[in-house]
Amino acid sequence: MNKNYVNDKFEVVSMEKLKQKFKEKFGSEGEMKAFFAPGRVNLIGEHIDYNGGHVFPCALSIGTYAIARKRNDHKIMLFSQNFEDSGIVEVDLHNLTFNDTHEWANYPKGVIATFLQANYSLPVGLEIAFWGNIPNGAGLSSSASIELVTSIIIKELYQLNIEMIDIVKLSQKAENEYIGVNCGIMDQFTIGMGKKGHAILLNCHTFEHSYIPISLDKYTLVIANTNKRRGLSDSKYNERRNECKQALTALNKKVAVEALGDLTVAEFEKYKYLINDPIVKKRAKHAVYENNRTLKAVERLNQNDIESFGRLMNESHRSLRDDYEVSCMELDTLVELAWNEGAIGSRMTGAGFGGCTISIVDQKEIDVFIDSVSAAYYEQTGLIADFYVVEIGEGANRL
Repeated sequence: MNKNYVNDKFEVVSMEKLKQKFKEKFGSEGEMKAFFAPGRVNLIGEHIDYNGGHVFPCALSIGTYAIARKRNDHKIMLFSQNFEDSGIVEVDLHNLTFNDTHEWANYPKGVIATFLQANYSLPVGLEIAFWGNIPNGAGLSSSASIELVTSIIIKELYQLNIEMIDIVKLSQKAENEYIGVNCGIMDQFTIGMGKKGHAILLNCHTFEHSYIPISLDKYTLVIANTNKRRGLSDSKYNERRNECKQALTALNKKVAVEALGDLTVAEFEKYKYLINDPIVKKRAKHAVYENNRTLKAVERLNQNDIESFGRLMNESHRSLRDDYEVSCMELDTLVELAWNEGAIGSRMTGAGFGGCTISIVDQKEIDVFIDSVSAAYYEQTGLIADFYVVEIGEGANRL
């Protein structure tokens, strides 16, 4: 089996190459500016962001690059090197309605539309060329990455007076209302506010957050992509979110909390009888216990107890598999193979139903780990997994 590392699979991005593509598509006159927004991975705290609990994500060194320039008319011209066959998507600044045929371009269109709805002044159009090295549909937030890089472009090109937290909120609003995916704040927050070498402990209810240095000593983070594609808006994501709302409504008969993340484990155990539907009760159990696991995991990390952190990751996966039921055969296979090959922690990450796992692996064992897991995964599923040995990178910025 071939080992598919991110370093091998994707060329190191050349901004000169992207600039050349931009000139080829849009001409060479006028000032071009370069931007970047990372992907993200969540170390623990899954399906908690819309439940008001704590998550523990980090920005990645892979992401979405863009070259942009203002125009003198009202045209919006969008091109992606990842979808070169689609050509240039051209729309009018004053007609940014969602269009199925525009596919990937609906994400930057939605961001621009959301800024306009928020009464920010965009007097002229713009042209953007994108290139990303995040695998699409893998659960590493390629959609939020393109949203944030577009938001940073808008802020810089139009010299808007807007703070990053408000950029994050507008980007999330674009995904919720324009794209139609009820995602929580975590993806956009992490990509906008990321810090190199740190994960973010984020309370998704209050936005209170702290940066936690990641010191894995002899271990490293390995992301494995199942290569089972799943579209987030087509998944049961919205269904799970609604089930959690049902649980909260039932609990509110006795407990005055605004979100499941406000509950302690003891409080949930005391009042869970209020939830009549056993499926809804399982969903709420995951949300409450996962929030507790996340806080414990950060404590263990601060104590430099990587092994305990890994065990909590394993517990997280079992809960996502059994109580929240957002895993799938491919994810479970990769996680179990990682456990068998000595990963001290491994779990699905992202919305589920496909996408990626995140594992903590001994640096000295990476080659053996990837060879063994890759071969066994192919044998059991017929799919070839891609592996990414990742670093924790900066948030969205102008280059």
